[in-house]
Amino acid sequence: MTIDTYPPATMLGAAAADLAAGVLPSVVQVRGRGRGHGSGVVWRDGATVMTNFHVVDGLGDALEVLTLDNRSLPARLIAGNPRLDLALLAVEGGDLPPATLGDSARLRVGDLVFAVGNPWGQRGVVTAGIVSGLGDLERQHGEERATYIRSDVRLAPGNSGGPLINAQAEMIGINAMIFGGDLSVAIPSHVALGWAGRIPAM
Repeated sequence: MTIDTYPPATMLGAAAADLAAGVLPSVVQVRGRGRGHGSGVVWRDGATVMTNFHVVDGLGDALEVLTLDNRSLPARLIAGNPRLDLALLAVEGGDLPPATLGDSARLRVGDLVFAVGNPWGQRGVVTAGIVSGLGDLERQHGEERATYIRSDVRLAPGNSGGPLINAQAEMIGINAMIFGGDLSVAIPSHVALGWAGRIPAM
């Protein structure tokens, strides 16, 4: 059987598996006090990790990240934004493979997306869905505009802080269940990039 004769579902499944294999090394488990707490994604320089603020809030100096190859690396909070639910961590002994950033501003309803993370403490779980909505978070007086991505990917506790990936294996969001209750909601990558760009150099 040639590749042209494989059923479309088989080809899609193989492509999704290849995509997951390429992204997983850039996804870490964020832990506090020796227990799994959430997920994170290796940021642009390979020495920092982006996650949700609610994942690390209150953990103080008891932070570490666990890599795909089971290295436990100490981490510290560089900056956090409770409104955007974003946090940036510095990782000691970094040199981790950063995720490839995509342009979340170009997302469309119906685009295929994948969530990668560590739900219920299980490492490297991948779920798939489509973008079901794009919108703005409610603003209080003086607050900056912030957008979100809503999708029907399956998320569970432990997925928070992990990446939302497009079909080109590019990170287009940071998953954050806290915004949507039962809905799967992510902070777009262009929002995270803009916020990180305003953090003073370490």
